[in-house]
Amino acid sequence: MRKVFLYPLIVVLLSLLLGACSEQATETTTSENEETVTVTKENETTKSKDAPNMQWSYDEETGPDNWGELDPTYSACTEGNEQSPINIEFSQVKTSEELDNFKIQYEPTQFSIVNNGHSVQANPATPNNSIVVEGTEYKLAQFHFHTPSEHQINGQNMDMELHLVHQDADGGLAVLGLMIKEGKENEKLAPIWDVLPLNETENDNDLNKTIDLHDLLPSDQTTYYYNGSLTTPPCSEKVKWIVFEEPIEMSKEQIQAYQQIFPENQRPVQPLNEREIIEVD
Repeated sequence: MRKVFLYPLIVVLLSLLLGACSEQATETTTSENEETVTVTKENETTKSKDAPNMQWSYDEETGPDNWGELDPTYSACTEGNEQSPINIEFSQVKTSEELDNFKIQYEPTQFSIVNNGHSVQANPATPNNSIVVEGTEYKLAQFHFHTPSEHQINGQNMDMELHLVHQDADGGLAVLGLMIKEGKENEKLAPIWDVLPLNETENDNDLNKTIDLHDLLPSDQTTYYYNGSLTTPPCSEKVKWIVFEEPIEMSKEQIQAYQQIFPENQRPVQPLNEREIIEVD
């Protein structure tokens, strides 16, 4: 008789013991999960507080000397070895008769313009402008302006510089640089200057007239070719640069109109290091 009552008692005690263990395990798991969530939130808060300021400018605190410290993705601005712009010193130039498979293929195109806070930029409505460099085709992505010029010729800056930025199918970049000096009015760029956006704009504004970039090119086709970078953050390298020696002209009024918007949006010249500058006639 004692065995009959003993077994139910053991079963009840085991049930109570297992239930207590299960409840304790549940509480422990919940506690661990709550700690994990707390750590995650703390990390997110810390990351938010320590997140770098990605805004850059041409002013002192967020200007060219400090670009590399504003964001990790801008590290090439201070650590890169093939940075642009450069001083094109004639004594360092090597002469070549031609650049392999180099062609410029421009035609009249409709553009829209925008003030992006760093420059006045023109965007093509159609991808019908391109250049071919060393057998690779690069489509025109946009063009924009700097004042004074970013590149130097024998240590001298021009009044302005025009950059025509092209991109190939794999994202590679090639830029044509046109130096600008004070002279006669540039009628080819007048459609842009007639509607220069004085302040930063959110949307592009369509131009009423087409622009034939081929007509902008100087008559002297002498160019300087070198491997460089973007002249603005993130200062990415492996950019092919072709800079024309002969400047194009803009009137004093046109230059001053741009400088009223951007008194100076120029990156200083960078060390040439071990790079070659090739002069192509």
